[in-house]
Amino acid sequence: MGDLAFMPALEQAALIRTKELSPVELVGEYAQRIEELDPTINAYVTLVLDRAMEQARDAEARVAADEDLPPFHGVPIGIKDLTETAGIRTTYSTKSAADLVPEVDAYVVRRIKEAGFIILGKTNTPEFGFPPVTESELNGICRNPWDTDRTPGGSSGGAAAALAAGMMPVAHGSDGGGSVRIPASCCGLFGIKPARGRISMGPMLGEAAQGLATNGSLGRTVRDAAALLDVMSGYETGDPYWAPEPERPFADEVGADPGRLRIGLATQTPNEVPVDPICVEAAKDAARLLESLGHDVEEASPEMGDPDQVTASFITLFQSSASLWQELLDLETVEPLTRALAENNAKTSAIEYVNAVVSLHALSRKVIAFWDDYDLLLTPTLAMPPVPVGWIHEEEDPWAQLVRCGMFVPFTPAFNMTGQPAVSLPLYWSDDDLPIGAQLVGRPADEATLIRVSAQVEAARPWAERRPPLS
Repeated sequence: MGDLAFMPALEQAALIRTKELSPVELVGEYAQRIEELDPTINAYVTLVLDRAMEQARDAEARVAADEDLPPFHGVPIGIKDLTETAGIRTTYSTKSAADLVPEVDAYVVRRIKEAGFIILGKTNTPEFGFPPVTESELNGICRNPWDTDRTPGGSSGGAAAALAAGMMPVAHGSDGGGSVRIPASCCGLFGIKPARGRISMGPMLGEAAQGLATNGSLGRTVRDAAALLDVMSGYETGDPYWAPEPERPFADEVGADPGRLRIGLATQTPNEVPVDPICVEAAKDAARLLESLGHDVEEASPEMGDPDQVTASFITLFQSSASLWQELLDLETVEPLTRALAENNAKTSAIEYVNAVVSLHALSRKVIAFWDDYDLLLTPTLAMPPVPVGWIHEEEDPWAQLVRCGMFVPFTPAFNMTGQPAVSLPLYWSDDDLPIGAQLVGRPADEATLIRVSAQVEAARPWAERRPPLS
């Protein structure tokens, strides 16, 4: 086991097209790694390896026949278990959906398949994606391959853990309050939450929680994550939000000159919780690197409003996602945090919901005005290093658990509110070898600048060769 599993997905695809690498060999490599590593990590909750091997043989036959091939032909991937997959169990990590097998794919899954990917299975997530750690009663604890006593983050924790440990080459995730960026930070990966409307939420959903949530991508390289974003992106008929078409594929932005950028650095949290000094240092270290590359960095932050009011309005929208799974939401069997959010959502009046939407829209205008003067905002991704497994659930009261969530992840949710694209950069590791991410936030619909500057810092300080102990 080794280098093949950690080869960038685009390089794997290129070798498959030139008949230097067999899709069968590649699926077999990941199947072996999953068998050996996943009993400890628990990144996958459903595996379809026999089906994947059959598809790999078909993919190999197409290569042998010199057919025109899609960009990721024969490359394996996992799909987050909050996203529907036709014929493959989708549990949302809730007991009432333990045996649910959807009849149709989410549009994003259809696009991933059309790009030539072979699905290995479904990756672990907390119940309905609510907390920022990947622990559920149904699917169990997912562990961080950098330190198995710590969380890989959430809610795309299984995706990030599998990718970091070499159990897939690139990962699909989703992000409603940081759920791509949080596990990217915890697992030493590059993660991108795209702009609202960049990727369709259909056909099951028009939007999730007033547009807070979107699909996203994680990669060991910026180019892989950008190329996966390319194949997932695009308007689907009837989508309530859509982002403008990019000038060119996002993968082509890798290596493009970002120009001299003006970057604001903010290390204080919007909700006024303390930040671990190591997370502050990770952001300041990124600032120094960006300055060395010719960018102008100065301390500055957007206007974030009254923290209590903003938190209350955000929770009103965030908890409304409980309504998306109403048919699956069994209050007798769900976990305490899910139950508390669902019950609070049921008590929320239409007037209260609309007022929350209006207040967050008004605040978003003030927040986004920051980008009239700056090209990017730089923050810590998280306020703490990866927390120990079970840390959030040490509190029995679900609202106390939610407070702990806010202590861990205060920097990411604001940009689900505004719909702006944001990334987490794996530039910094602690003395005990834990990854600590730095977040960059771009202008609305401007993933291109984020990808250009992310690739620039990756070239200056490469991270892809760093591998966790459990890999």
